Amino acid sequence: MAAGGKGFLLWLALVAGVLAASSLCANVTYDHRALVVDGKRRVLVSGSIHYPRSTPEMWPDLIQKSKDGGLDVIETYVFWNIHEPVRNQYDFEGRKDLVKFVKTVAEAGLLVHLRIGPYVCAEWNYGGFPLWLHFIPGIEFRTNNGPFKTEMQQFTAKIVDMMKQEKLYASQGGPIILSQIENEYGNVDSAYGRMLLIPLLILVTDFIVTNLHLIQTLSPKCGLRIGVDGSFPLVGLFHTVLTEDLAFAVARFFQRGGTFQNYYMYHGGTNFGRTTGGPFIATSYDYDAPIDEYGLVRQPKWGHLRDVHKAIKLCEDALVATDPAYTSLGPNSEATVYKTDTGLCAAFLANWGTSDTTVTFNGKSYQLPGWSVSILPDCKNVVLNTAKINSMSMIPTFVHESLSEVVDSSSTVNADWSWVNEPVGISKDDSFMKLGLLEQINTTADKSDYLWYSLSTDFTGKEPFLEDGSQAVLHVESLGHALHAFVNKKLAGSKAGNSGNSKIAVDIPVTLLSGKNTIDLLSLTVGLQNYGAFYDKTGAGITGPVKLKSSANGSMIDLSSQQWTYQIGLQGEDKGLPSGSSSMWITQPRLPKNQPLTWYKTTFAGPAGNDPVAIDFSGMGKGEAWVNGQSIGRYWPTNLAPGSGCTDSCNYRGAYSSSKCLKSCGKPSQQLYHVPRSWLKPSNNILVMFEEVGGDPTQISFATRQIESLCSRVSESHPLPVDMWNSETESKTGKTSRPILSLECLHPSQVISSIKFASFGTPQGTCGSFSHGKCSSNRALAVVQKACIGSKSCRVDVSINAFGDPCKGVTKSLAVEASCT
Repeated sequence: MAAGGKGFLLWLALVAGVLAASSLCANVTYDHRALVVDGKRRVLVSGSIHYPRSTPEMWPDLIQKSKDGGLDVIETYVFWNIHEPVRNQYDFEGRKDLVKFVKTVAEAGLLVHLRIGPYVCAEWNYGGFPLWLHFIPGIEFRTNNGPFKTEMQQFTAKIVDMMKQEKLYASQGGPIILSQIENEYGNVDSAYGRMLLIPLLILVTDFIVTNLHLIQTLSPKCGLRIGVDGSFPLVGLFHTVLTEDLAFAVARFFQRGGTFQNYYMYHGGTNFGRTTGGPFIATSYDYDAPIDEYGLVRQPKWGHLRDVHKAIKLCEDALVATDPAYTSLGPNSEATVYKTDTGLCAAFLANWGTSDTTVTFNGKSYQLPGWSVSILPDCKNVVLNTAKINSMSMIPTFVHESLSEVVDSSSTVNADWSWVNEPVGISKDDSFMKLGLLEQINTTADKSDYLWYSLSTDFTGKEPFLEDGSQAVLHVESLGHALHAFVNKKLAGSKAGNSGNSKIAVDIPVTLLSGKNTIDLLSLTVGLQNYGAFYDKTGAGITGPVKLKSSANGSMIDLSSQQWTYQIGLQGEDKGLPSGSSSMWITQPRLPKNQPLTWYKTTFAGPAGNDPVAIDFSGMGKGEAWVNGQSIGRYWPTNLAPGSGCTDSCNYRGAYSSSKCLKSCGKPSQQLYHVPRSWLKPSNNILVMFEEVGGDPTQISFATRQIESLCSRVSESHPLPVDMWNSETESKTGKTSRPILSLECLHPSQVISSIKFASFGTPQGTCGSFSHGKCSSNRALAVVQKACIGSKSCRVDVSINAFGDPCKGVTKSLAVEASCT
C-alpha cells in the first residue's frame, strides 16, 4: 500500500542502522541529515517497480525510463508466496527472477532498496505470505511467535544469501544500499502489542540493537512514500493525484528537510494470474504512475517530476551540508533556506494556500501560485515552480481491432472458436463429503478461486413452498467473495461482495420439484485479504446459514448442517484447459453464447507493430483469461463503478482526499487487460477464457496503445526549462531567460507531422480541446509549423519577439497540439 507513517520511517531507520553496523552494508550509513553512501551524504529519489508485475523483457526499458526521469534508486518488495509456493520448493524463474531484476537495475547505474518482507501488503494476494504458512500448527503471523520466526528467518536468510552470493550488496560493489524487513507495522502494532519489532531484526541480522533510542533520535528524514495515486479497487471510482499536486508534495518534503523519497508506484504494472489481493483488487495496477501499466511514460507527470528532481539535485550540496532555516513570508507561505559558511545557498518558497500570492524574499519580489513551491538553487533565481509545467502532455489512445481482424486467416471467426462446458456441481474424482458448511480458504488452500458446495435433497411435495404453489427462496450467507447458485443444474442467481464488505447475504427465488432436487453453490474468491491486523484469519466461502424459505408464509428448512459434497477447483483446471492443448475442445458452427460456466478458445495473430497490446473484454461477464498458457488475470468488465461522484474538472489546489478528482462514474472498473508483447508470437497465439456468468466472446477485441497527440502550454511567466538553467549567466546578465515550449515524439522513428492547434495569447481549454481566447497572434500556427514539422523534437521561444504582442499588458501563453507519424 501507499501508506507510510511513523512505522515505515522507524523500520527504515532501524534497518539502515543495523546494516550499517553489520557486514552487509559497510559502505552505507547515515547521520541526522541523510544516508551516507561511500562517505558522501546523498539526496536520493526512489521509485517502486515490482518485478513480477511486468516481464523481464520490459525491465530494461522501465529502468532506463526511471533513470531518465531522475530516479537514483529502484525500490521493490520481495514476494514470498511466488518464490516459495510450496514449502521448501523455490521458484526464481521468468518474472520471478529477482537476481536478474537487481542486476538489470545495476546495469543502468541505479541503486536498489530491497524490501524483503516477509509481509509486503502491496495489494498482493495474502499480503505476500504463502498460504501453506497458515497451516503450520501454532503459528501467529507478524508476532514474536516461534513457528513464524522460524519460517520467516529461513526465507529472509535465503534472499540475503542469494544477494550476497551474486555480490549485489553495496559493500560488495553491488547496487543494494538498503535491505528492509516488514512493512507498515506501525499501522497495526497496537493490535499486535509491538510483539515483532526487535525479535524480527535480531533474527534477520544476527545483530542485537542495544542503542534503539539513539537510532530513533538520529534517524534522517528519509523514506517518505508518496502515493502517486492508489486507483486499484476492482469496484470503485478512478481517482488520481494531479501532476501539480504531486510535484508540490515532493518539493515540500525536500523543503522541510527530507533527503530520501520514494514514489509508490513509479511503474505499477499488472497483477497477472491470481496475484491480486484485497479482496477486490483490479488486475491493472497502473496507479496513474509516471510510467503507465504498458511501459509508456505518462505525460506531463513523468516529465514534470523529472524537472522537479533536476531542480532538487541542483540544491543537493546545500541540502546535505546544513540544517534548514525557516522564515514566514506571510499567511500560508514560508521560505526555507539551506546556507553554509562556504557560500552554498539554496531556498524553497512555499505557498500552501489555494490563492496566488506575491512574497518578498531577500529584498526581491516573487509570484507564488496557490499550492506551489518555487525552488531557488542559488537563493536568488527560480529554476522551477511546481505549479508551472514545462513538460509536454500526451493524449494516449487505444486503437481497436476486432477479433475477426486478428484471427488467423485460415479460419472464419466462429469456426475458429472452440468451447468446453464446465460441469455444474461435482465432476471430479477427488470430491469429498462433510457434514455442515466448510470455510473456503482452509479447504482449498487457495489452489483455486473456486469451491463447489453441492447438496442433493428429496421433497415429498407436502413442503409449504411446494404444497401451496408459492415460490421458494434460497437464502445463502457467505464470508465472500462471490457466489453463483444453481438449482437443478440451472443458474438461479449470483451475488458478489465488494471492497468495503466482502460478506454476502442473498435471497434467490428458485423453482423446486417434488422428488430429487440438487443445489450446487459455486463459491469463489477474488484475491485474499492483504492488510490489517490478523488479516490472515479472515475467512471466505459459504459458512451459512443456507436455508430454503417459503415466499408465502415464511416457513423454512435449514440445510446448513446436512451432508454436503465438496469439490476444490474446476474440472477444466485439472484437465489443463488454460493451456489450450486439451482434446476436450468442441468446434461446431453454432457457438454457445451467454451461457455460464463455459470455456472458450481461439487462435489469433499478434497485432502488427511494437505498440503495447491489450484485450478489450467488452461483451464478457466475469472470469479469467490466458494467452499462450500465461494468465493475464481475472477479468470482470460487468463490474461497474458507482454512477455519481465524478467531476468534469479538477483543481490540484488544496489538500488531497480520496473523494477528489474522481473519474469513470458508471463505467467498468476495468475493460482493457494488458498482454505483454513478449508473450505473443507472430501467429498461432492461443487465447483461452473461462466465463463464469455468460458472455459473447466474439465481441472482444484487441487494442494497441498509441499516442494520439502531443500538447504543451507554456506562459511568459514560466521559468526556463531546468536543463537550460544557469545561475551564473542569470546573475551576470540580470535578465530572466525566456521560457520555451518543447515537443518530442515518443517513438524514435517518428517525426512531428502536423500541428493541430497553435495559439499565442490567451488560449483556453486543455490538451485535446484547446481553443483561441480573446486575443491570439495570427503568426502562431506558421511559427510553430516552421519550427516543428518534420523534426523528432522542437523548441519554440514563448515571447512576443517570435509571435508579436496580440494583447499588451496581459501575460500570454503559447498552447500547441501536434501529432507524430
